[in-house]
Amino acid sequence: MEVNTRAFKAYDIRGKVPEELNEELAYLIGQAYVQLFKPRQVVVGYDIRLTSPALAASLIRGLREGGCGVIDLGLSGTEQVYFATFHLGLDGGMMVTASHNPEEYNGMKLVRAGAIPISGDSGLKEIEKLLISGQCKREKSSSGALGSYRKINIMADYVQHLLSYIDPSVLKPIKMVVNAGNGCAGPVLDELESHLPFEFIKIQHQPDGTFPNGIPNPLLPENRLATAEAVRKNKAAVGLAWDGDYDRCFFFDERGNFIEGYYIVGLLATSLLSRQPGAKIIHDPRLTWNTIELVQQAGGVPVQSKTGHAFIKERLRLEDAVYGGEMSAHHYFKDFAYCDSGMIPWLLVLELMSRKNKSLSKLIGERVAAYPVSGEINRRVTDARKVMEQVEKNFSQGAIAIDRTDGLSVEFGNWRFNLRSSNTEPVLRLNVEARGNRELMQLKTEKLLAFIDGVGL
Repeated sequence: MEVNTRAFKAYDIRGKVPEELNEELAYLIGQAYVQLFKPRQVVVGYDIRLTSPALAASLIRGLREGGCGVIDLGLSGTEQVYFATFHLGLDGGMMVTASHNPEEYNGMKLVRAGAIPISGDSGLKEIEKLLISGQCKREKSSSGALGSYRKINIMADYVQHLLSYIDPSVLKPIKMVVNAGNGCAGPVLDELESHLPFEFIKIQHQPDGTFPNGIPNPLLPENRLATAEAVRKNKAAVGLAWDGDYDRCFFFDERGNFIEGYYIVGLLATSLLSRQPGAKIIHDPRLTWNTIELVQQAGGVPVQSKTGHAFIKERLRLEDAVYGGEMSAHHYFKDFAYCDSGMIPWLLVLELMSRKNKSLSKLIGERVAAYPVSGEINRRVTDARKVMEQVEKNFSQGAIAIDRTDGLSVEFGNWRFNLRSSNTEPVLRLNVEARGNRELMQLKTEKLLAFIDGVGL
């Protein structure tokens, strides 16, 4: 039987249900995972999507019939699967989720022992090849025995681990709006609430796979309104919102203003370097100046890595860095097996607000003024490579540095930009920043976009 593998992407598995991802394919993925990695025991979790429980059940069946033992977390966030994998010393973990994708999608994120990611160049393509070749047999293990099965609740251990990143004794009774987007974050917030002095104003809190308030993706401006309005209405000190599997956390200040993830990277780097001076901090190439300056001021070593969780995690391990951050709101921690977490960042930021007795807008206000940014702007083009060549030809004269770590980064004395292409579609992504001059940043952004629009069709 021919197997459709269109759902296999660069970093994970993601596609429409049932045409690109279905229970049969989930079963085969479980079988292929066992055949390729020979695990003895793995953990499986799933998000709130209505199709997730059935996909997870088929995945578990494939694993067990391959002879692998399974620990079932049930409804959980992606980072709980990461945590269970390294905390319990398991051979791997598999999360059924499509995060912030539309309702008709689902997917999987896979890790091996130590919560090391399995992406295109570290096993995902091999799983795909096994499926295409037909070498993945629908049969039980050579011994004929099913792998063991155990359903557990790891919430208490996970919450204690989260709390280990902060000193609860310094925390102040901060009022905060928390918007789980009807995703998986709600139950974790409920558990953390009893350990913290914060006042939780909960909106879109209950897990609900029908997405009554839309797909939880706070990167979309229209999805920020509910959090911003709730902050202003309740006179809260901070607003927090998560995507569906809550591996990304988004911040709003006391005025309800959305905070670009770029500035949170610098804030978290400063906080962690105060405890581990001299440590390395990993950052992506899209926006860099604020992060580099803050890391160096705090006595740390900034290290640039290609964008994307697999690249960042690999570089974190290589450098033994204490923290890595991307402007897209992915934050990675050495003590979290170099994985990304959507819970650790806000705990650290609220601890910082408590220690310094400063509002979030005061903590990041100077940095926003010092390094104004465009935010990431997408443009659809017919030939991304040719457009980038034309941009470099027309916008690199007089540059003091050109870098190709990820796409094209061109740096001048008082402004810089990064232009990179999407891995999955004919789209270019532009980021521009300047030194203390918002008008210059806006002018250069407009010029770049007008040029891309002119040559990109």
